[in-house]
Amino acid sequence: MTDTSLPQDEAELSVSILDFTPVPQQRRRYDGWSPETQKRFIRALSAMGSVGAACRALGKGRVSAYRLREREGAESFAAAWDAAIEKGKRRQFDYFLDRAMNGVTTVHIQRGGSVSVTGGPDMSLVRAAMAK
Repeated sequence: MTDTSLPQDEAELSVSILDFTPVPQQRRRYDGWSPETQKRFIRALSAMGSVGAACRALGKGRVSAYRLREREGAESFAAAWDAAIEKGKRRQFDYFLDRAMNGVTTVHIQRGGSVSVTGGPDMSLVRAAMAK
């Protein structure tokens, strides 16, 4: 059985990222940036390291996210955003590096049922990790 718990400092960082004051809503909208949506955005940002990817995951636009960040009273949200994006970038770098060093296994199933298995480092990921 593998241990899937986060290291102590990683768990504390996750809690501190989500410990922010949500930006006050100017008006209530069913598809607006509610406090819960803001927390989901910060979680997605810490996992993905990309504002665009986090917005797509929530069905939100990048422009509205940046507008929310610039609103009055958004200082705590902006600080959480910055911390989350750093964490996400580190996580993506670690992922790329692991795949690059340990390689990937690809299974190809051809017509007629023949199977070929290839493996090795993913050089596109090596280049992407080194570019960051």
